[in-house]
Amino acid sequence: MKPLTLRVAALLLGATLAAPALAQHAKALADCEKKLNYAPTSGQSGKDVVWVPTPDELVTLMLKTAKVTANDYVIDLGAGDGKIAIAAAKQFGAKSLGIEYNPQMVKLAECVVKAQGVEGRTKVVEGDIFKEDFSKADVLTMYLLPELNLCVRHRALSMRPGVRVVAHQFNMGDWEGDEVLDFEGRTAYLWIVPARVGGTWAFKEADNAVAPFTVTLSQNFQKVGGEVAMGKSRQPLMGASLKGEDLRFTFTDDKGLVRSFHGKVSAKGISGQLRTASSADASVTATLQGALKPAPWADMLDRCGRFYGK
Repeated sequence: MKPLTLRVAALLLGATLAAPALAQHAKALADCEKKLNYAPTSGQSGKDVVWVPTPDELVTLMLKTAKVTANDYVIDLGAGDGKIAIAAAKQFGAKSLGIEYNPQMVKLAECVVKAQGVEGRTKVVEGDIFKEDFSKADVLTMYLLPELNLCVRHRALSMRPGVRVVAHQFNMGDWEGDEVLDFEGRTAYLWIVPARVGGTWAFKEADNAVAPFTVTLSQNFQKVGGEVAMGKSRQPLMGASLKGEDLRFTFTDDKGLVRSFHGKVSAKGISGQLRTASSADASVTATLQGALKPAPWADMLDRCGRFYGK
C-alpha cells in the first residue's frame, strides 16, 4: 500500500488552522517545565521505549485522519507530556485519556492539561499500557516501538468493530493499515478494527423476493473473501471488503445476474441491501451457521507474553 500523499496534502489545511492551538500548547509546556523544574529531552529512556515527541502538526493530522469528533473517547498509549490527549480535547472537543509510565512526565502533563483549560475533558494517568484497560476507547493513539505495537495488537483487535487505531511511524506487522500517511519523511498508520465475519452465513429476504443464499467468508484481519451458494450455483465473491462493521461484496447468482451487497455486521448478524442493475434493492439479513472460524490473526503473539507476565 502506497502512502496516501494526496490525502496528507488535503489535511495540511487542518494543520494550518490548528496552529494557534499548537502555539498555546508549546507555551503551556514551557511554562510547566519551568514551574516543575523538569524538562524532558527527546530520546530519554523510559519503560520499554525512549521518549520522542510526535511533531505537533502530525498530531493534528493523525487525529483528523482518525476522524475524531466531540463524541469520541480518545486514549493515548505512552502519553508523554500529554500532547495527543490534549490536542484531542482542545482541537476536536473529544474526551481523552493519556496513559504514561513515567511519574515525572505525568505531573508535567497534568500541569499542561490545567494550563490548557481542558481538565474537564482530559486526564493523564500514571500506568503501564500492558496493564491498564483501554477497551472503552473510540480512538486509540500511540507512538511506541515496533515490538510494542505488535504486542498491543491483539488487544486492539478485541475492541469494538469500527474503533480507529492510529500510530506514528511504526506499523503492526501483517495487519496492514487502512490508510498510510506520509508527512515530511514521517509515516503514520490508521487501522479500523474489523468485525469478525469468518464463517458461513445464511442470507434471506423477508418477502422471499430473493432466493435464500449462503455466503462462506474467510478472513485475515480486514481482508475477506469467500464464495456464495445460491441454488445449485457456487460462485466466488468479487470485490469483498470489510471496514470496521461495514461489509461489501459482489457475486453472480444462479440466474447469471450480478448482485452487490452492502451492509453492516452486528452482534445479531448481518443486515443490508442487495442490489442488481435490473431490479430494486432488497433488504436482506444473515445469521451465522455454527460458530465463527478461528481467528489466529487476532491472537497474542507468543513472544509478547513477557509484557504480560506470562
